[in-house]
Amino acid sequence: MPRPLRLRAAVLSACALLLPALLAGCAEGDGPGQDLTRQQLDWTACPAPDEAQGGGAPPSPLPGARGQWECATLKAPLDWDDPDGDTIGLALIRVRSSGPGSERIGSLIFNFGGPGGSGVTTLPAFGHEYATLRTRYDLVSFDPRGVGRSAPVTCEDDQQLDEHFQQDGTPDDSAERTELVEGTEEFNAACKDNSGRILPHVRTTDAARDLDLMRQVLGDERLYYFGISYGTELGGVYAHLFPDRVGRAVFDAVVDPAQNYEQASLGQARGFQRALDNYAEDCVSQAEECPVGDSAQDVKDRITRLLRDLDRRPIPGILPRQLTETMATSGIAQALYSKDFWQFLTDGLEQAYDGDGTILMVLADSMNGRGVNGEYSNLVPANVAINCADAKPRYTPADVERLLPEFRKASPVFGDFMAWGLITCTDWAVQGAADHPDVAAPGAAPILVIGNTGDPATPYEGARSMAKALGEGVGVELTYDGQGHGAYNSEDRCVRNAVHGYLLDGEVPEAGTVCP
Repeated sequence: MPRPLRLRAAVLSACALLLPALLAGCAEGDGPGQDLTRQQLDWTACPAPDEAQGGGAPPSPLPGARGQWECATLKAPLDWDDPDGDTIGLALIRVRSSGPGSERIGSLIFNFGGPGGSGVTTLPAFGHEYATLRTRYDLVSFDPRGVGRSAPVTCEDDQQLDEHFQQDGTPDDSAERTELVEGTEEFNAACKDNSGRILPHVRTTDAARDLDLMRQVLGDERLYYFGISYGTELGGVYAHLFPDRVGRAVFDAVVDPAQNYEQASLGQARGFQRALDNYAEDCVSQAEECPVGDSAQDVKDRITRLLRDLDRRPIPGILPRQLTETMATSGIAQALYSKDFWQFLTDGLEQAYDGDGTILMVLADSMNGRGVNGEYSNLVPANVAINCADAKPRYTPADVERLLPEFRKASPVFGDFMAWGLITCTDWAVQGAADHPDVAAPGAAPILVIGNTGDPATPYEGARSMAKALGEGVGVELTYDGQGHGAYNSEDRCVRNAVHGYLLDGEVPEAGTVCP
């Protein structure tokens, strides 16, 4: 799930400074000539997720034989330009194939997006939804470098993050602009102090090389891959770097690889506005009266007024915190990721109109990686570190002011929020790699690229752009006419049949297929 960027970081020297109390991180290399492709993974019962992964209980087994989740640590170079130097540990999780060994294809590796999401916690949460794929694959996921238990990026502490996320992200005057810029600088300074060593090495190209190492250590000649949201960008970069090693790959909720950061942010503003339009239409079309507006336009007008009122006077949220305009905008955006959350949005808006911001704050906390215990995962620090290491453009407040009219035209609700997110990487200590990722993969095996017409975070147009960029005969586009972020987990039978036929039997759908 690509997110609106808000934060940043830089560089330290000692590995110990990065790793206090963390289970995986920098370690000394094995010395000149180390061959990390020959390492043996020590698969053991998975521990409970740590704070950086979001906390919680150890993963519950899946039904049937060999349903226990197993965890291991893969050793990878800290710097892929110095493969014989220091290493980091990458956290992995898997569950064995449920089918006969004779029918096993290999390991199907998942990346669920973010960037910054922990695959070690996400795969077990959704593992039951991949039961059909598990009949012929071991299901595998990982915490990419900088994420969770894999040399995690850390910045501010929990109290500081509470304050950070309550600051005004849509300044209206010079004083508020100064406060936003200074708050961003403070966050970046904390990242520099706590995570400097890892920051130059969290680019998507680094993660793609980790993915190829993973493939080799897991024993597969080719990569079998399922990428969702940012995971599609990672998969595209992998295909570009290693086209002859692509086996079968699915890209779902597709990032547009042709866009720079400004274009991607503007696209997200349009995407979230489109999803809000769809939510409003759906609410007023119900048999019962829509409790948050008499018409679709009324629903959106009332939301706009709510945000304007919260900008002047926040309301109580999860005490002692108050629901600000920025927190409410984050909560509304979070609810638009899935049609299943639309009822929560209705309930949250009703509650907020009565002066109680609890539900919208719960949604915002989910967006920001805050647990019910007040502890934050490292979702946002990792998201910022990876995006700022990847994206070359740097923007100033003056740039934002110039672009505001276009963003506001794209979305009256989310435009300002997305536009001011552009300053996130302005003083980032690590130079961004490129204007946009290179995913051209001539000669690669066919890749199934699925776009969802109602996707807010990765707008539908990105799928066609990805298919084109991968190259003729490589990107095979499939359209899902639906709502929410992603298509496979919508449980649409048409989408599922296409994915299963491709991943399990190698049957490539006809390009241009539309579901349902």
